[in-house]
Amino acid sequence: MSGQYWFPNMPIPEIMTALSEWGLSVSNEQLVRPSSDFVTGVYNACLEQVTSISPNVLHKPTQRALASLDDANPDLYNNAISHNIMLYHLTRFATSARIMDFSSRDLSAPEPERTRFILSAFINFVKFAEQCTTFISNVREKSAQVIEEREQVIQELSEVQHNLAVLKAQRAKDEPKCEQLKEENAAMTTQLLAAKEVHTGLTKEIESLKIERAHLQARNETVNSESALLMDNNSRTRSRIVQSPERIRRNIMTMGTTAIEDKKTVALHEAKARDLQAKISALVNIEKDVRSCIEQLQTTEKEVQLLEGSQKELAELKDSLEYKKVERGELQKKTERVHKQLGNAHEKLERAQRHAEEKRQASQQTVERLQRDYEKMDIERRENDKQVEELRMEAGDIETKMAEHLKKSEAELNELLTDYWKLRHETEVYMETLANKLNMNVSSD
Repeated sequence: MSGQYWFPNMPIPEIMTALSEWGLSVSNEQLVRPSSDFVTGVYNACLEQVTSISPNVLHKPTQRALASLDDANPDLYNNAISHNIMLYHLTRFATSARIMDFSSRDLSAPEPERTRFILSAFINFVKFAEQCTTFISNVREKSAQVIEEREQVIQELSEVQHNLAVLKAQRAKDEPKCEQLKEENAAMTTQLLAAKEVHTGLTKEIESLKIERAHLQARNETVNSESALLMDNNSRTRSRIVQSPERIRRNIMTMGTTAIEDKKTVALHEAKARDLQAKISALVNIEKDVRSCIEQLQTTEKEVQLLEGSQKELAELKDSLEYKKVERGELQKKTERVHKQLGNAHEKLERAQRHAEEKRQASQQTVERLQRDYEKMDIERRENDKQVEELRMEAGDIETKMAEHLKKSEAELNELLTDYWKLRHETEVYMETLANKLNMNVSSD
């Protein structure tokens, strides 16, 4: 049991004095014959001194635990749940005080020696906590800050996961539509390319028909001018020559044939003009379809850009989540390092105290042994009156040895005290260096 705690056993008066400083009136009889209610109250007071946890504070968690039960009579479990919750916190407190085997037996069936041992550890731990009040308050503030940051990160994580689920659902919902839009885009692109080729061919054909129409109009004008000239020549010729019915008939037939051919040519040109007009109307409709296709392509491009923006935001949220996880891991590692360094310092202090106790016990045993030798020699001197001179000489020798041994013991004690104060100074320097590195303010009383 001596290797499980850091502090020496305290006598009953010191325990009573320490507890009275906290407002607890304890009698010698209660420490000699401890009861279950007594040790529970004292242990709870020690726990409250360090952690501010009391039965009143644990009342609400107990009620919440009872409310979560499905049993018809949750009050049956009230005392058991309260006892288990308090035992859990007392066990953690005892583990911090280096009592690794603390159990419910220490509350229900306390033993005097065991109770004094536990109270010694608790009281020394409370005093140590009071000496490091500033350091502990800083650690608690940082712990509360870390817990708050953890809750904030958990909340942000839940929001990110919710947004991610919404984005995934929206993406899964829009995936068929995107595929359909891509297929429609490809089909429209093919149709646009085919329409563009048709449009180019029709434009070339329209230009050639316009050129041909201009040629035909010029030819028609030429034919009309020639007809006018021929009519003039014919009228002049008729005025000069005798009328010949046969010749006139032939000329009329020729002119009629020419007029019929001209009418056919004009009708053909009008039919071509109507075809061209129909083709122009078709081209206008195709141009409108092309414009609507372009508008649909622009709408599709906008939706694709919005989808890409959502994917970028999702990637940024994932990166932020990874950064928060890394930061949380670093904070946990820093906390573990601080606890480890504090444990090493406590272990060194324990070794120093144990070494000083062993030296003191060895010196005390030596003094007791010399005292027994001296008493034995004194008894022999009284019994042997005839050998008084010898015994006096022997007593003188023994006293000389005792003085030398006492001097040696005093020298050893002085060395032990020097080593103790040196070790204490080095421990304080180490704690101050550790506090400076961790940016903590540790006050030593």
